[in-house]
This record gives sequence, C-alpha cells and structure tokens, in this order.
Amino acid sequence: MIASLQSPVSGLQSPVEEADNNYQPPTTNYQPATLRSLLMRTLIRFLGTLAVLALVVFGALWWWAGRAQGPAVDLKRPEKFIGRATSLELSVQAPDGQFSRVDVALEQNGQTHQVFTLEQQGQSQVKQEAADRLYVMRPVGKLAIPELKSGKARLTVRAARPVLYGLRQAETLVTRDVEVRLEPPQVSPVSTFHYVNHGGSEFVVYRVMPEGVVSGVRVGDHEYPGFPAKGAGLTSDPALRVAFFALLYDQDLKTAIQLFARDEAGNEGTVALDHQVFPKPYAKSRIELNDAFLQRVVPAIASASPDEGIVTDDILAGFLKINGDLRKKNNALVTALAAKTSPDMKFKDAFQQLGDSQVEARFADTRTYVYKGKEVDRQVHLGYDLAVTAQVPIAAAHRGTVVHAGDLGIYGNCVVVDHGLGVQSLYGHLSSIGVKVGDSVEKGQTLGRSGMTGLAGGDHLHFTMLVGGEQVTPVDWWSKQWIEDRVLRKITAAGGPATPSP
Repeated sequence: MIASLQSPVSGLQSPVEEADNNYQPPTTNYQPATLRSLLMRTLIRFLGTLAVLALVVFGALWWWAGRAQGPAVDLKRPEKFIGRATSLELSVQAPDGQFSRVDVALEQNGQTHQVFTLEQQGQSQVKQEAADRLYVMRPVGKLAIPELKSGKARLTVRAARPVLYGLRQAETLVTRDVEVRLEPPQVSPVSTFHYVNHGGSEFVVYRVMPEGVVSGVRVGDHEYPGFPAKGAGLTSDPALRVAFFALLYDQDLKTAIQLFARDEAGNEGTVALDHQVFPKPYAKSRIELNDAFLQRVVPAIASASPDEGIVTDDILAGFLKINGDLRKKNNALVTALAAKTSPDMKFKDAFQQLGDSQVEARFADTRTYVYKGKEVDRQVHLGYDLAVTAQVPIAAAHRGTVVHAGDLGIYGNCVVVDHGLGVQSLYGHLSSIGVKVGDSVEKGQTLGRSGMTGLAGGDHLHFTMLVGGEQVTPVDWWSKQWIEDRVLRKITAAGGPATPSP
C-alpha cells in the first residue's frame, strides 16, 4: 500500500519566499549640506549656460549692429564747383528720423572748415522733409567761408544713427571733390544800336570768356539764351555769341536789359546793354459770347483734352476753364518748345505773311468776354488773326524744322516751326495738318489748311512769333528792313557774311 502524501507543515516557508520577505529597498541618505552643495553646482552650471548664451546672442547682435547701414545721404549741391555764393544742399534719411550725427566739412589746403553740425547749425536752413528725412541748405561759397581760395577742395559728409539701443552707431561717409572758382566770367557787347519795340524783338552780338559758360540776355526776370556765333555765320572768333531777346508786351518800358554770363560755380558777370525802347499802343476789344459758339467749341475741346476737367453740362463754366486754365497750360507747352531750337540760324531774310490775308485781330489786344450782357472774362490775344477764305493753304513763314504738329487746346490743330537761335513760328486753328514733327520745311511750303478748330470764332489763321518761348509781335519779322537793319547788319559788322548761309 502506497503511503499517502501529506501537506507541508502549516507556516513553513520556502527559501525563495523567505528571501523575498527579508528584502529591504536601498535608501539615499543625503545630509543637508550635501544637498545644498548639489543645488548650488546645478545653479552655477545653469547660470553659466545662460551667460554663454547671452554672450553668444549679444555677440551676434553686436555683429549685426556693426553691419547695419548708416543714414542715406543725398548730396545734391554743389556737384562740381564752388563759387562766391554757392549753396550746399543735402538730405539725410534714417528710420524714424533718428540721427546721432550729421557733420559737413570742407577741406582745402590742409584746412578744415566746419560747415554744419546738428549741434551748431549756424547759417543753415534745416527742415524735416518727411518723418525720416532731414533737409539741410547752407551757403558754402567765398562769401560764407572767406578763407577759400581758387583751386581743389573736398566736401566730407559724416552721418550716423543709433542702433542696438544706442550701444553702437551705424555710420555713413560721403566725400566729393570739388573745384573752387571765384572769378566771374567776362561778357561784353560787340554790336551797337539796339532798338526794341515794346512787345517786339532784338538781336545782339557779344563776346564771353571763358568758353563753356551759360550766357545770354536778361530782360527783367526773363532770360534769353545765347548761342555760338558760328550758327549765324561768324566763325572767326570762338568767343562770340549771338542772341535774340524781347521786351514783352506786359513788361515795363524801363525794364533793365543786360548781358549775363554764368559759370557752373554760380559766378556771374553782367553788363548793361545799351538800348532804346519804342512804345507801342495795344488795342482793346469786346467779344460777345453766344450759346451757339459755346456749344460748338466747348464739347470739342473737352473731348480733345479729357484730363483737364472741362465740364460740358455748364457750358459757360467749361468755356471759362478753357479760356483760363487750359490757355495757361497750352502757353506753357509752347514756351517749353524753345528747348528744341537749333543752334543754327535758318533764315536770311524777312518772314512771309499769309498772302492776301485780312487782319482780324492784332498782337496783345486785350479782350473782354461778355455773355448775356455780363462781363465774364478778360484775356490778352498774343498773335495775329489772318483770314482769307475757308481752308486756304497755310505756308511756312520761313524755312525750319517742325517741333509740334497736332492738337494744342485753345489753338486747335497747331503747327510750330523752329527757325534756329530760339526763333519759332506758330500756326493755329488749322482744319488739317500736312506735316509731322521732325519734318524740314522750306519757306512757302504748305503746312496745312486754315480752319476754325480750338477757340476760333471763324475760319482764319492764328499766327505768332516766338523768341525763347515768349510770344512776340510778328510785325518785326515780316519787315525786310527790320531783318536787314536789326539782324543782318550786326552780323556783317562783326565780321560775318551779309546773308548767313542757310
């Protein structure tokens, strides 16, 4: 018989169980002093890391600030030369208009002349052109800096603005080499007997030195440019110049007339031009406006000038806009055409008037415009109105080059021909134009046909002469005696041919 198995005695444990019951986890038993030391070392390492990072960031910012652009400096004047009364002009620009330094100095022969600083502005005119831009103007010529001598000099502009909260400065240095010129050019008349009709033209031969200076005739506040005399056939003396000028209809009879010569440094020499003025009476006329005329001209001109704001629902208001504002704008364009003149005189005799024409209005007539019995406007008519029959051929008054051919507001279809030396002729109100800008035309060549475009009340030619862009009476130019006496005689007397080659 097999003996039965018996259970282990109650309470008796196996070796494994006994080992598990006897296990105690390890404990860390730091003392307070040791804990503080550990925390301190950790904090020091953290702060050190922060310091390194801060140094790296600051170094990067410092490097970046060192590469920041300084203020933008625009040194406008002087460009090349300094004279007796030259002005310095410059603008400096920086974000938010913050400048820590703007200094300008002029150096010559080892001397430095402080021209401008933000702290000591002296004679300077300083203004805030914009929120971020400063404008400075100050005299730097001999009158402002008496120690200046003729010769080389250098302008130095230093400008700075704060960056990195003012810890660094972003700087700009601009230098410009200039030449100091203190002697004014010399100018003197060669021709004699200068007679000018009020509202008319005259011609002068004169000498100027040195070469390369701007010269001409100044009548009051109007300047008429001179041209090398070789353009009028005078080739023996390169210092000779010629110029046409005018005493305008609205200038005083006693207006000063003088020759001038001005160099690039702003130095100017002048001499009074001996002359005699002949007064001329000007007519006055009354123009009755009616609805039929206004309805014909105002919408047509408004359509041809869409950007001028000419109203057509109030026909009188539209007319007044045309007769005033548009007239000024058109005449300004005519004046600007003078810049396109040739340096060569292309005529050698009198200008040609429209053949068999009747004069309907003369130069410088003062016109009073009346609408429904009430005066509404006044203007001066600066030309001759010449009529024959409808759409007659309009001939060039003399040889030249077409500088305008197209619509010109109050003048309608208009042609302007340049004859050289600032002399031009204008043909207005044409029904058609047969030439284009740049065409060379001969005296008597057809430019187009007469008409009633623009502010014309009927078919006619509006003709005027221009000198230096200013409208003058054509009567002088139609006269053979005037051309021979006032122009050709002076050229001959100065050593040129009696009739300059075309």
